[in-house]
Amino acid sequence: MTSLPFGATLAVPVQREFEQAMHRAIEDRVASRIADQDPTLWGPEAESEASVRLAWTSLPTSSRPLVDEIEALRDDLVSRGLDHVVLCGMGGSSLAPEVICHTAGVELTVLDSSQPDMVRRALADRLERSVVVVSSKSGGTVETDSLKRGYEQAVRSAGLDPADHIVVVTDPDSPLDQEASEAGYRVFRADPDVGGRYSALTAFGLVPAGLAGAPIGELLDDAETVQASVAADDGDNPALRLGVMLGVANRHGVDKLVLADQSRHGLGDWIEQLVAESTGKQGRGILPVVVPFENAFNFNPSTADSLLVALGGPNAPEAQSGWSAGVRGGLGAQMLVWETAVAVAGRLLGINPFDQPDVESAKKAARAALDGGSNSEQPDLESEGVAAYGTTASDLRAAVDELLASLDLFHGYVGVQAYVDRLGVPEYAALREDLAKRTGRPVTFGWGPRFLHSTGQYHKGGPATGVYLQLTCDPVDDLDVPGRDFTFGQFIASQAAGDAQVLRKSGRPVLRLHLSDASTALPVLRELLS
Repeated sequence: MTSLPFGATLAVPVQREFEQAMHRAIEDRVASRIADQDPTLWGPEAESEASVRLAWTSLPTSSRPLVDEIEALRDDLVSRGLDHVVLCGMGGSSLAPEVICHTAGVELTVLDSSQPDMVRRALADRLERSVVVVSSKSGGTVETDSLKRGYEQAVRSAGLDPADHIVVVTDPDSPLDQEASEAGYRVFRADPDVGGRYSALTAFGLVPAGLAGAPIGELLDDAETVQASVAADDGDNPALRLGVMLGVANRHGVDKLVLADQSRHGLGDWIEQLVAESTGKQGRGILPVVVPFENAFNFNPSTADSLLVALGGPNAPEAQSGWSAGVRGGLGAQMLVWETAVAVAGRLLGINPFDQPDVESAKKAARAALDGGSNSEQPDLESEGVAAYGTTASDLRAAVDELLASLDLFHGYVGVQAYVDRLGVPEYAALREDLAKRTGRPVTFGWGPRFLHSTGQYHKGGPATGVYLQLTCDPVDDLDVPGRDFTFGQFIASQAAGDAQVLRKSGRPVLRLHLSDASTALPVLRELLS
């Protein structure tokens, strides 16, 4: 993992206002107070939450003792022939290890879905050589608990001992901590004063990445190179400048953050969760839109309400809005800079960057849908193996047209939510570009249920400017959740139904297209969306 000097080049069309905002932030000592873990920065309503969510500022040094412990465990596991690392986790528990491992060029299987075909595929892959890292901060995430149960049963069925194959990362004294300790699993207890999306440099990021072989000591070294600069109350602080830019742009209606990731290692996906879940609430927020780096310039998705960021680019690219940035540097440095920048932007937006109230609302609706039976809804129309829900149209093309007709062409965006097997049909991600070309508006793409812990918060808590295309499918073969009264297929169907219900109740348009066979439906979908 190469450490690069950190740099950020900004293009700001309202330079005087930006400099005034920078002056106020320096005068108020915002950067140093974040580093000192001052919970009063975001107002009295956020103080209680912030008081137990700021330990991430010291992680480049406080996480050091973990490195030797993780590397010693890896050596022991490899000596026993356990060299295939699987991560079962959602949101902040999965996105950071994924980008760390991709950047380092080491293999990590990330299982962050309840889609039964994806789960079955993972369970069948090198089980006897697998180390399964089960990560959940609360210890009660239903997806993660279901995946743990699936692996426990599979390992036992193969005549193996789960205690030899399962490693747990959770908060101290969580239900998972107690359960795993009783089962004899190796448990890493993470710092409880760090929220999930800020946990990249805690045990949640370091344990799975380190066991997979990523150089986690170098990652912390890289983060430490910017630790002093992001805490400095001066005009050269890159995190302060980036955060103030995000906040000032938002005041001018520039609330889309287009992330063009030159590294192609998933950094944009990690930033997406950090920004969307931290800022998308109270009808405000910043919507991240992750796009392939080359397409950001061949087909420029930047609009008058978009700030274009080239991740890994040396310069600020041209953007229609005039707002842009080029941000480059090593992964550890990028993580600490973006975390600090989002905390700064949250202060300027007047929101609490550490809670996620609307993620919980979707979870409750999913549970209700599961208890009540999520497959009772009747389609409004069916054709070519596709059933449409939530439309008054007479055919599929008209149903898509009806959804897009409700799109605000000045401030709106389209959210594609694909509850399909992302490992089996990764090509579905191309639908994002199809819709961006058709609409000329920002389009996000999220794999369900993964996005529920990321942009899902913004969809429900941010500005009501989105329209949503939800894709669900029949599994090739459903799979029971051991010890539960539901299957993985029923669970993911309830998650989709619950999220759609919450969106519709808040006046957000949702069209659901249910696919009888996701492996063959893509050409039909691309034709409908073009």
